[in-house]
Amino acid sequence: MDFTSPSWPNLQGGNFMNFRCFSPLSVSRNLTSLPDFLAPMTEIIQCRMCHLQFPGEKCSRGRGFCIATENEVCMTGRIFKKDGTLWLTFMGCLEKCANVDKIKWSIYLVKFRCCRGYDLCNESL
Repeated sequence: MDFTSPSWPNLQGGNFMNFRCFSPLSVSRNLTSLPDFLAPMTEIIQCRMCHLQFPGEKCSRGRGFCIATENEVCMTGRIFKKDGTLWLTFMGCLEKCANVDKIKWSIYLVKFRCCRGYDLCNESL
């Protein structure tokens, strides 16, 4: 996906959760003496979800929770205006995610934070 393209993300269509980042999530295994078919692959993590939140306001679209599958993480994305002021925040579950700091997208700067350490870890990102 080309992050410099003005069509990323499709803000007019409200399609905020189709972001795809670069780094795949490495799945950790529970290393025990159990056979492979009994060893759990990964822990289930619950993430805060909000498709649209403006500064100083509550979540206005897509408020709730999502369950990150074994290939997903919790994420928080923020879009900043050119002058650095926060314009928009979105949160949810994402399959491929990488922590990025203020990459340029048209006249905006976009920041992603990803986590999987504990339930609702993306609330504090």
